Amino acid sequence: MNGQFTNLDNLRKIMMIFCETETVELKRSTSELKEGVIALVAMLNKHQQAELWFGVRNDGTVVGQQVAEKTVRDISKAIADHVEPKIYPVIEQVAVDSKQCIKVHVEGKEYPYYAYGRAYIRVGDEDRQLSAKELENLILGKNRDRLRWDTEVCDKATIDDIGAGKLKSFLKLCGLKFDTLPNSLEKLNLVKDGKLLNAAVLCFARKPEKFLPNARLRCAVFGTADTTVTLDMKDFYGDVFALISKAEEYILEHINIGMRLEGLLRVDVPEIDREAFREAIINAFCHRDYREYDSVNIAIFKDRVEIKSPGLLYGGLTIDSIRKKMVSARRNELLAELFQRSHRIEKWGRGIKMILEREPATEFEEVGTVQFIVTFKRKNLESSAEGLLGTATQKSSQKSSQKILELIAENSHITIKELSNALNITDRAVKKNIDGLKKQGVLRRVGPDKGGYWEVVLKS
Repeated sequence: MNGQFTNLDNLRKIMMIFCETETVELKRSTSELKEGVIALVAMLNKHQQAELWFGVRNDGTVVGQQVAEKTVRDISKAIADHVEPKIYPVIEQVAVDSKQCIKVHVEGKEYPYYAYGRAYIRVGDEDRQLSAKELENLILGKNRDRLRWDTEVCDKATIDDIGAGKLKSFLKLCGLKFDTLPNSLEKLNLVKDGKLLNAAVLCFARKPEKFLPNARLRCAVFGTADTTVTLDMKDFYGDVFALISKAEEYILEHINIGMRLEGLLRVDVPEIDREAFREAIINAFCHRDYREYDSVNIAIFKDRVEIKSPGLLYGGLTIDSIRKKMVSARRNELLAELFQRSHRIEKWGRGIKMILEREPATEFEEVGTVQFIVTFKRKNLESSAEGLLGTATQKSSQKSSQKILELIAENSHITIKELSNALNITDRAVKKNIDGLKKQGVLRRVGPDKGGYWEVVLKS
């Protein structure tokens, strides 16, 4: 509506709250027109949509903007003269809190877009110029959407490379019957003109890494809050389902495990909710960009666990949208279907919601144009070296405590020495475990040391 004031009488009665995001840019006035045009391009390159306001400071304060027909023409001309390929914005004059502002809204899918001869990308609320490599990745990313990686033919792989056992186990999990290898793969839409698709190789080949070098998981443990001290590092190869299991096992082996008692049975309780980090692992393998020559990476630090996957959020999703709305967009549609068939993911994007319900402090981050990171905060950390390196010792102590409870349940008059011999640990270690059980309120001594007996306290 160039040159016309928009009728927003109802809007004047509602307080508008402005803040800069990955799709909204605020400018005090058209004196910042060039910066505004750059912001439009940066947002279009990231999300294919953009909203630019003049008359609003970047802190959200509405200050108003002098508006004349020439003002609107200048904005339109600056966009027409300095943005390539051409875009066609909607420019509106809007009254907010009795102050005149200008709103520019534009959508476009012909990215990459250039402003004043350069390409930019939106990162948070900032506009960063793209490097040559990042620009190349942006162009490749656009073209990749036209032909998905998981539905491309894996030229060098044949039916003989598929593990029949793997396929049979998968079909059983899905409630489907195995026929022959070719027929079963055909039913799952994993072949094209008799040739295997990438998804088939990634999921069911005996050695997927023979054909897909990035079918890999890299795990590491660091002794501090950064990567200066490496305690352990391992690479794993195999089909995607095996790698998911390896990732889950690795995290459980290197974080603290507590326990609770259900009757006389011990239930392990990891310091990070198991279902939450398992969902993040599955998402990393299901939705990653397999065209990137990189692995899914698990990094365990003193204070956190990071799960990193190649590729940013897909289909215009933002971190804000995945946190607040139950939405999903699938980069690897066929692969996601296989995960869904085997009940590893849900159809309607509930995974992020579940993670946040179980671990509300979880952080999501996009790094540059190449990586998506999920970070879980660690709890119950020890300040000593034993807390960093002694997870195995902690688990061993928990097993000893459980065995002590079981032996006491069988013989309430058992002695420290008898417990020591039965567990093959020292008397001192037995006493330490018993003290711990007493503090937890699950064990107490009735009567004197001589002549008394032990009592296991059952908790609901």
